Amino acid sequence: MSLTHLDEKNRPKMVDVSEKKDTTRVAVASGKISMSQSAFDAIVNNNTKKGPVLQTAVVAAIMGTKKTSELIPMCHPLLLSSINCDIEELPELPGFKLYVTAKLCGQTGVEMEALTGVSVGLLTIYDMVKAIDKSMVLSQIQLESKSGGKSGNFIRGEK
Repeated sequence: MSLTHLDEKNRPKMVDVSEKKDTTRVAVASGKISMSQSAFDAIVNNNTKKGPVLQTAVVAAIMGTKKTSELIPMCHPLLLSSINCDIEELPELPGFKLYVTAKLCGQTGVEMEALTGVSVGLLTIYDMVKAIDKSMVLSQIQLESKSGGKSGNFIRGEK
């Protein structure tokens, strides 16, 4: 099996998608951040020095999703049609789970965009409350599902 991001001389290249058909493509990614109870309480009670943490994390996740091709070398710049973010409180952790859904009608998938958005959103939470808890842990950044394109559909946990 040959690697798609290497040319015949083993030099890096961006895959040529010009012959692919436009299809609707959707990817959902998620990730968690765990933290101390005091950091969690400060976020939930909107009592942090840097402002509204979760709202800022959503904006950062959207921005990260849009900037993926500037961060990941072989990603194509994409004309995204939709980005949606959702944050779930996990008081038992304590922490949060961030979901990013990226969508477009195009020639290449949006998995990397959704994963990058999650990563940037979680990093923003860390940045905004690191004065309270430097031991926070980002974890389980993963693709939950994707649809569209030649490789078909994927749903985590299904075979």
